[in-house]
Amino acid sequence: MAKEIERKFLVKDNSFDLSATERRHIRQTYLSDRPEATVRLRVCDDHAWITVKGRNSGAVRDEWEYEIPVADAEDMASCLAGGWSIDKTRYIVMHGGRRWEVDVFHGRHDGLILAEVELEDAEAAVAIPPFIGEEVTGDPKYYNSVLSKAF
Repeated sequence: MAKEIERKFLVKDNSFDLSATERRHIRQTYLSDRPEATVRLRVCDDHAWITVKGRNSGAVRDEWEYEIPVADAEDMASCLAGGWSIDKTRYIVMHGGRRWEVDVFHGRHDGLILAEVELEDAEAAVAIPPFIGEEVTGDPKYYNSVLSKAF
């Protein structure tokens, strides 16, 4: 079992775009959004995954992730979840020796921009990029599973 350790932040401006090394289109939805066991489907460009995550304990939670055929993800999203509930573009930005993932949401969440940085342990030092705003780690309203239901 893997552990996911990440901190999450609001993004205050789009200056991250200038230093992004990658851009990816992501669609995702949830087969379960219970805090004890979220089950996410994600299609990123031409790959798909099913991910199971346990309850958060601050910035840490259990995580299992498996690549699946894109066609299976499309079928599951359509048949089991009513389609894709989140549409976003992910920008990869390197800063202070760390990989930051900046998600620009589209559709019903247009205007929301969140950044995450994964860490090796919850107490790891992080150099904060200039585009980062308020930290929202642990705030449920910014969990993708909650955003998937919010209109």
